[in-house]
Order: sequence, then C-alpha cells, then structure tokens
Amino acid sequence: MLVLVFGMTANPGGVESVIMNYYRNIDRNKIDFEFLCTSDTIAYENEIIQSGGRIYKIVARKENPIRFRIQLHRFMKENAKRYDAIWVNLCSLVNIDYLIEARRFSIPRRIIHCHNADNDAGWVKMIIHNFNKARLSKYATDYWTCSNEASKWFYSETIIRGSRYHIIYNGIDIEKYSYDADTRIKMRKKLCVEDKIVIGHVGRFHFQKNHRFLLDVFNMGFGRLDQFHLILIGQGDLEPEIRALVHAKGLNGKVTFCGVHENVEDYYQAMDVFVLPSVFEGLGIVALEAQANGLPCLLSDKVPHEVKINENVCFLSIENPALWVKKINEFVELGHLPQMHNKMEKSKFNIKRTTEQFICYMEAQD
Repeated sequence: MLVLVFGMTANPGGVESVIMNYYRNIDRNKIDFEFLCTSDTIAYENEIIQSGGRIYKIVARKENPIRFRIQLHRFMKENAKRYDAIWVNLCSLVNIDYLIEARRFSIPRRIIHCHNADNDAGWVKMIIHNFNKARLSKYATDYWTCSNEASKWFYSETIIRGSRYHIIYNGIDIEKYSYDADTRIKMRKKLCVEDKIVIGHVGRFHFQKNHRFLLDVFNMGFGRLDQFHLILIGQGDLEPEIRALVHAKGLNGKVTFCGVHENVEDYYQAMDVFVLPSVFEGLGIVALEAQANGLPCLLSDKVPHEVKINENVCFLSIENPALWVKKINEFVELGHLPQMHNKMEKSKFNIKRTTEQFICYMEAQD
C-alpha cells in the first residue's frame, strides 16, 4: 500500500513528530509513505532520504497561489494513480486543495487528520476554515483526529458520529525519551545549568504556546532567584518579540533560547520541571514526551486531559500566574520520577500500540 503524505514542514514540531514516529515504526513492506511538501527543505529530510523515502516539492500557496495550483494539479495528474491513499495532516482547514485534487484524480482513500483544537489565523481565514468544514465530506473519505477535543474544531457532528471517524493516538517511542543520567549530566553542562533548577518548554514561538504568560510566571516566582533557569526549545515568528520581553523584564542570563533541534529528547534530560501553558492544543505531544522522561508536567487546562498518564501531571488555568509559581515550587520538591516510564510504556500512546491501530485504520475497507 503506497500512501502520499502531506504535513511535513521545515519545523520539527508536533505534526512532523507524529508523522515520523509512524514512518519509523511501520512495516514498509505493508505500507510505504511518499511525501509531498511546500518547503525547500523539511524536518528529518536527510533521515527520510537515507531510509529510501521519496520527497516531492511544490511551491507554497502563500508564495504563489497560481503556481501552487498548477504544480499540484500537474503532480496529481502524473502520480495520483500510483497511490492507494493520501494522508493530509493539518492544523486548520484553510487549504484543502490536496484533498480536492486527490478526489479529482481518483485516489481512493482520502484521509484528513486533525492536529489542533483552534487557530488564531484571523477572521478571513476563519471564514475559509468554516466554509471548508461544511464541504469536507465531499472530498475526504476518512476523518482522523488526535483527540475528541480537537475534532470540534475540524468536523461536523455528523462526521464525528460516523463510522469513518477515528481517534489516532499520537504515539511516541517511549525508550527514546526515557530518563538517562549520563545524558542529563552532559546536557546540563552544555547549557551551563549544572547547578540550576531548570524549567523547560518545547514549542514554536506562536500565540498558541503562550510564551508571554510563561515569562510572567518565571519573572514573578523565579526571575530573581539565582538557582532557577528557564530553557525554551523552538523557533517561530514571535521569537524576536519574546527575546525583547526577556530583556525588558531583566531576565537576560536567566533564560536560554535553545533553537530548534531534532534531538529534543536530550533537552528533556536537562529539565527539572516541564511547562506547557498553551492557549489551545490538539493534544500536546510534547507533554507525552516529557512524561516518558518522568518529568513533573504543569499544563494549561486548555490541553486535552487525556494526555495525562503519570501522577506528576497537573492542569491549571492560565488566568493566574501565581498558581503556576506555587505548583512549580511543589514540583521542584517532588523531583524527577523516572519510574513513571513504566506507566507510559503501558499507555495507549506507546508507538508500538498506536502503529498497530494506524495500520488497522489505514487498511480499513468500505
């Protein structure tokens, strides 16, 4: 079975991680992926190529809408007959052209996969999103989601109640993120935080991830304390603004901008507490990764609660920074719980289990 995959970008974020987790673990004698993308390079590109994968590139719609349509149409006309399915991974429905062209050229399985629970795209894109939401069943045959909470953003009640709607859990490689004392020593030395209590966050610099609130929390409770340090892993349009805010709050030297890394598992090792104060989330795969490491996790109450596997996970409102300060201090006292690794291994988010589920739904017949 050959599947055309859309959803990979240059940023190794949550969607890219989900796709790659399945790509690494699936039996490619049964199901193989080819990738269609609109970036000059994509995250994990070298890994895909070295494993024998094929990547096709067309211009992005936002760069040149006319060329995008021409190139997408030409690609589908020349290649669609080779594919048994297309798997379209999206965070909003602003652009469903991949599904439209896939239907035009008769790719039999056309899977839309929802990865977010909201978007701050503005009113024009919101109108387009809702328009496409209303006509989605005309083009897609299967409706997947990372959580029931996210589905409300993407799908009608009719679709959610239908037989072609499925939750596909964001599986992770538990062993990859498990606690390792040697790596912890190495990473803390690399980041110059050997003697610090490290609060960590992983996420792109975007309104959704709520870095402003995180800085308010850190400044309120820990910014004047020498033993605390904040590390931020990610990239994005708002990074210059957040850097300026760090300077304005007098937190230079207390906050490290680590950039984006494909070995994010090593950065979890350096942390003492993981925080995710998101305004909205489809699921929050980084919270699963942090739990696999045994880290205490403080999450926004906007993160779907089904992400909680370990006991050392707490959800709080993002209306009150003081509550976050108090809970972080409690988590510091609690410390790392590497033994939680066993619970993650047995959970529904273990990639070994979710890959079986993925194959089952991918091969499902009408």
